[in-house]
Amino acid sequence: MDRRRFAGTTLALAVSAALPRVSMAQDAWPSKPIRLVVPFPPSGGTDLLSREVAAIITAATKWVFVIDNRPGAGGNIGLEVAAKAAPDGYTIAMGQTANLAVNPALYAKAPFDALKDFAPIVLVSAQPLILVVSSASPYKSLKDLVAAAAAKPGALNMGSPGNGTVGHIGGELFQRQAGIRCAHVPYKGAGPAVTDLMGGSIDFYFGNSQSVSTLVTSGRLRAIAVTATRRMATFPAVPTVAESGYPTFEVSTWSGLVAPAGTPRAIVDRLNVEVGKALKSKELQDKLAADGSEPMGGSPQRFAEHIRAEHAKWGGVIREAGIRLE
Repeated sequence: MDRRRFAGTTLALAVSAALPRVSMAQDAWPSKPIRLVVPFPPSGGTDLLSREVAAIITAATKWVFVIDNRPGAGGNIGLEVAAKAAPDGYTIAMGQTANLAVNPALYAKAPFDALKDFAPIVLVSAQPLILVVSSASPYKSLKDLVAAAAAKPGALNMGSPGNGTVGHIGGELFQRQAGIRCAHVPYKGAGPAVTDLMGGSIDFYFGNSQSVSTLVTSGRLRAIAVTATRRMATFPAVPTVAESGYPTFEVSTWSGLVAPAGTPRAIVDRLNVEVGKALKSKELQDKLAADGSEPMGGSPQRFAEHIRAEHAKWGGVIREAGIRLE
């Protein structure tokens, strides 16, 4: 009995001694630079957003972030790197609509499970698409465009920055809600698509603010609708698709931070708090507004729910449209 009591006491002491060390290790976090994986090239929208968020947090906390650009496969390569990293709080990634909600249904073999392989940290920002036509187009409103497409099914051309992009899938979703059928013309990026739109080779295009805002302001393109649930501050006269007769339609490109599944909850919560503070800063809010984006924030649970909802929404559209990439 004495030996058993001694053994039990020794085990209890060992466990109790280990617990403070675990707690102390988490309390000391971060004790080295945090790698922020950006699954797109330098100088792009996702890269700039990631660097701005990291810079503001660094100024407030003195934490060190190392940006690791891992572009390719629509963001899949970078997210795979993050999914397979050690869940110790020293690797996080900036995920988006494309790689967390669209790609899982778009690619025959996904390199990660968007719903199981990540610990969502926080939804950072969201940006609607703008439905634009050429300034010389006869379509002055969404009603005009739908009427023309309904009169000649398959005759109108919808451009996109590429197969499987949010502009493409969002356009497919709109066609289904409007009961119209248009020809899809994919391009290798927004630049050539917008050039052909202005030249009259395609009839309409769902583009993000960065690719079309300046051209709308200069009068070379005409904005006839935005895909948010409310009008954009930068284009207050342009109605939403929802108020134009399709009340359930809403499409946005969003970005949010994730960590590898299994990352300690205390670290996830701390990151969530610091990003939330950054999103309330005037500096970041002004930069997001200039891009037509909106700061989001919220809890890790809220972001997890958002990913699940978007995953289901876009998966359904992709399956119905029969879109597939290898």
